[in-house]
Amino acid sequence: MRHVTPISAARPRALEFFAGIGLARMGLEKAGFQIAWANDYEPDKKAMYDAQFGETEAHQFALGDVAAVKADALPRDASLAWASSPCTDLSLAGSRAGLAGAESGTFWQFVRLMGELGEDSPEVVVLENVVGLATSHGGEDLAAAIRAFNDLGYSVDVLSIDARRFVPQSRPRLFLVGAKNPPEDVADPNSELRPDWLQAIYGDDSLRTHRAALPAPPVPLTEGLGGLMEDIPLGDERWWDEARTEAFVSSLSPAQRNRVAALKRSTGVKYRTAYRRTRNGVAVWEVRADDISGCLRTARGGSSKQAVVRLGNTRLQVRWMTPREYARLMGAGEYDLSAARNNQALFGFGDAVAVPAVAWLAESYLMPLVKGTFSTAPRLIQETLHG
Repeated sequence: MRHVTPISAARPRALEFFAGIGLARMGLEKAGFQIAWANDYEPDKKAMYDAQFGETEAHQFALGDVAAVKADALPRDASLAWASSPCTDLSLAGSRAGLAGAESGTFWQFVRLMGELGEDSPEVVVLENVVGLATSHGGEDLAAAIRAFNDLGYSVDVLSIDARRFVPQSRPRLFLVGAKNPPEDVADPNSELRPDWLQAIYGDDSLRTHRAALPAPPVPLTEGLGGLMEDIPLGDERWWDEARTEAFVSSLSPAQRNRVAALKRSTGVKYRTAYRRTRNGVAVWEVRADDISGCLRTARGGSSKQAVVRLGNTRLQVRWMTPREYARLMGAGEYDLSAARNNQALFGFGDAVAVPAVAWLAESYLMPLVKGTFSTAPRLIQETLHG
């Protein structure tokens, strides 16, 4: 079944770079944006994107390397450009090559295209990436990204938002919000979204930044994983057999093994998630202590798939997390998975941004910027951007 979004001329148009399977689109559409153009280079992701959204004459999808995209191919009336550029070279699990890396360096192609649009560039631009961007090369990569947006005429705000505020998954991400007409800088910025490790950029006189007054975000969740797990029969073949389960338990550290044993003896059913790690050259399993999922990841960058551990009533069972569970943990529980292969879906969701995090940012910040409902300071902007 295809889900075609109605088109309305009243809805601000947006460009979706590094679109993946379209989770940023889902969040932006919830806030009232209309995606007019999208790009990604992976056919498997585009296949999922097409199955979810269908095709309309008002939407274009450019499949291929963003370096091959020309500004002439982009709509000239977009109000927002969103870029969830690859995080491989910025992630702690990756190479840490930073914005000079082969994949994360595609950010500069986004900058190139915004520059080539000139006066037709969107009012607002957003870069979404892992929090590792803030520390990559001692903070120089983050400063370089901000400076690049500054050179295009944007003042930049930087927010750290964890998907855990919306879904039971620990998934912190960094959002750079560039605005041609930024809101007035607030004297008491929201420390929840701009923690101490981000404050240095606001004190750097070489960067043009602002801090918008935003509503308090939802409090981080401490539970809820169990409610999103599929009800898979205990005899289903997806549960690991006895030998594999015993090997799983044997690999746990003594402290984790004791905690898992206590949960197994407890009354009722609990769920926990687990990742396979390499410790001292040995592959071991680590089980989270809380009712929250670890960060969903892809097989690239040294990370593995996530396992689900079902505990309680003297039972312990383990299986791989399903694509539907990945979708739910990304806030996209109704995503169309009918044509997706298992690993295709896991990769697509593990390499994406959580829908409700995008929706909250878009509703609280991006849409007011585009519509001009934030209080702005035009004189300050003019002086700052032009000397």
